[in-house]
Amino acid sequence: MELRSELLKSIWYAFTALDVEKSGKVSKSQLKVLSHNLCTVLSIPHDPVALEEHFRDDDDGPVSSQGYMPYLNKYILDKVKEGSFVKENFDELCWTLTAKKNYRPNGKTSIPLKDAFRFWCLFNFLSEDKYPLVMVPDEVEYLLKKVCMAMNVELNYVELEDYFSQEPLQQSGIVVWKFLELVNSGKLTRGIDKDALSMAIEEVYREIVEDVLKQGYLWKKGQLRRNWTERWFTLRPSTLAYYVSEDRKERKGSIPLDRNCCVEVLPDKDGKRCMFCVKTLAKTYEMSASDTKQRQEWTTAIQTVIRLESEDKKSLHKDLKLKRREQREQRERRKAAKEEEMLRLRALQEEKEKKLQELELLKEAQRQAEVLLQQDEQRRRAQHEEMQRALEVQLRDAEQARASMQAEMVLKEAEAERQKKRIQELEEMQQGLEEALRLEIKARQDEEAFRYAQARLLAEEEEKLKQLMFMKEEQEEYILKTQREKQELRQEMETKSRALEEAQLHLEEVRVNRQRVDQDVMAAQRKLRQASTNVKHWNVQMNRLMHPIGPGDKKSSPGLGGFSSFRVPSQKDPGLKLRQKSEEREREESKENVESARRLSQASDMDTQP
Repeated sequence: MELRSELLKSIWYAFTALDVEKSGKVSKSQLKVLSHNLCTVLSIPHDPVALEEHFRDDDDGPVSSQGYMPYLNKYILDKVKEGSFVKENFDELCWTLTAKKNYRPNGKTSIPLKDAFRFWCLFNFLSEDKYPLVMVPDEVEYLLKKVCMAMNVELNYVELEDYFSQEPLQQSGIVVWKFLELVNSGKLTRGIDKDALSMAIEEVYREIVEDVLKQGYLWKKGQLRRNWTERWFTLRPSTLAYYVSEDRKERKGSIPLDRNCCVEVLPDKDGKRCMFCVKTLAKTYEMSASDTKQRQEWTTAIQTVIRLESEDKKSLHKDLKLKRREQREQRERRKAAKEEEMLRLRALQEEKEKKLQELELLKEAQRQAEVLLQQDEQRRRAQHEEMQRALEVQLRDAEQARASMQAEMVLKEAEAERQKKRIQELEEMQQGLEEALRLEIKARQDEEAFRYAQARLLAEEEEKLKQLMFMKEEQEEYILKTQREKQELRQEMETKSRALEEAQLHLEEVRVNRQRVDQDVMAAQRKLRQASTNVKHWNVQMNRLMHPIGPGDKKSSPGLGGFSSFRVPSQKDPGLKLRQKSEEREREESKENVESARRLSQASDMDTQP
């Protein structure tokens, strides 16, 4: 994953360099060339049709970085094997593509292109793992300090702080082109020889990018011939390689380093001084440094490599970068916590000040409340006194009203007594009226019963009359039809005559009954007229009692029955209407009875005719 992350950083620069329009997309033809070159420098087989097949369903033209990433991971990065290619050649390819577009040297103070490439590689190594790639100010200071230490000069911290203070937006990090512009400005390299600067940059590049912890000439004792030979040694994690010369073209051998190795300082012997040895499980290698300082540096560097192997760490500077990042994060957390604490203290201070202000406001409000309380007390006292005076006036008025009300009560009691007597008289009169009404209702019920009996008798009489008429018609028919058979039917006519006589006798009985019913009806009518007369009398008495006697009215004369006036019942009196309707109904019934009697007499006359 670490190798893939480093490769992606360089490829990101190459991809953005091909994005001429800065739209985030690159044409497929350019991606084909880029993919072919990447496969070449990474020493993996290249499939020219893989890109077309991968984007066969996408015919929208250019491809974005998100669209190119699946192809890049599947067909290129997944096939990369560590140690099968030269990382420097890969970085040079990506640098060549991006430098043409973005790197702008500014003349005499500019560093050589090779040094700019090494700075670019160092920037990628130390940059944060997020895009776009930036390097935080702490890492910029660390890198420049390493370069200055390689030249044995002091870093100009003032210029560096001025640079970051002039551009506050770069406090969170600067891009590589701003970093190279800072280096090329000459502010930090003023008075330093370019060759010395190039050598320092190369040394730092070897140390950080290529993981060369230490390199230089040492005398080594042979394993077979036991002679001493000067070799160029290069110390990397897990190995100590030695070459014929510092150009490292001819490698003579290497010493594997792991957690089982150790390094020891040896006493001077065989005319060699500043000696030390590296012991492995298989062999012991004796070496001699030029001086004590060099021996100390070499032994310390080798012990560092052994420690990394025991901790299963592959790179010293990657481990240091992670530690610095953790320290920065811790500082940021402490800074954030400190700022949060300051904010909390400031909030507490503001809250305290606010509470003090509220306390002052409360005190002021209390003073105002006391003043208002005193004013309210004075106002309440004045209101109380005024209310007491008003109550005294009301009390006097109430006494006067009480006296007048007592006088009125005496008058009211006398009036109530008179009204009570009137109510008693009205109740007695009501009882009399109820009795008269009861008698009238009974008389009406008797009249209805008589009328029902009369109607029944009339119905029977009418039925007999119909039978007589029918028999008469039959007789006439027989007379007309049987004149010639009169002799043969005489016996039958005699029978009919006897039946007719019997019907006449029955009719006489019906007439007698009708006369008796008429007499009963006349007696009921007399009773009804008597009840109506009583109702009229009681209505007159009620109307007289309902008219109140005023204080100025004259008393009635004894001849008028003790009443003040006599009023004729109005036409709207319901009793009068009832009586009128009853009289009309009686007149109609009388007419009907007379008509019925007339018809019966006519029928009798017809029956008596031969």
